[in-house]
Amino acid sequence: MHPSLAHVDHRPWPLPRGPWVMQQTWHDLLFAHWPVDARALGALLPAELELDLWQGRAWLGIVPFRMSGVRLRGLPPVPGANAFPELNVRTYVRPRARGDARPGVWFLSLDADSALAVAAARAWFRLPYFRARMRCSPAGEAIEYDSERVDARGAPSRLVARYGPSGPIALAVSGSFEHWLTERYCLYARSRSGRLLRGEIHHQPWPLQPAQAAWSANTAAGAHGLELPDQAPHLAFARRIEVAIWAPAGLPQSGRAC
Repeated sequence: MHPSLAHVDHRPWPLPRGPWVMQQTWHDLLFAHWPVDARALGALLPAELELDLWQGRAWLGIVPFRMSGVRLRGLPPVPGANAFPELNVRTYVRPRARGDARPGVWFLSLDADSALAVAAARAWFRLPYFRARMRCSPAGEAIEYDSERVDARGAPSRLVARYGPSGPIALAVSGSFEHWLTERYCLYARSRSGRLLRGEIHHQPWPLQPAQAAWSANTAAGAHGLELPDQAPHLAFARRIEVAIWAPAGLPQSGRAC
């Protein structure tokens, strides 16, 4: 059994019926979130999705971290695609269809320092991955992070930051802003034929810590035509979490939850 499946009571809906297909371990995550213009952000979504708002505001997340132990179920890790840094730019969405209110994540972009992982994720999960030159290095308790996109399929994007925890670990309280941001168990993507896909994931509740960050460069939002407000972001840090991932599936055309 995948270690993340030891406890499932915290999930907002049951586990998928089929077996998980991929496992990953995520390390040294910074969740940095800014409120952004809902109209500009909403224009980047497919018609079947709407923004999931917190107290009437839309939020953009920029999440640097690194992965290890990436492998398909039953197969050994593939050298060059099993451990690498990644940078996600994401927002929070829910389907417009009646009766299907599963809140999830919509990725505007995902940068990774693995050409093989980028190709596989684009082909199989239909996610907007881009190749980047990246470094994610420990500096005591902090992390020094540098990502520069080198993939011509996306607009230039650079993030250079030093970040780390600034307090003790605590699980997010249900109903809190931190819980709303991080406790999400599906993502949405678009198939090659144009159908909306949903991919389920599972992990234990996030072991979050308050965080601090210093930014030397950050054009990750601007690469999507979005402007970050002139205010400090909401920050949280997580050192490690195990993740199980299911194959993406098309949403029922009727709009019923699958």
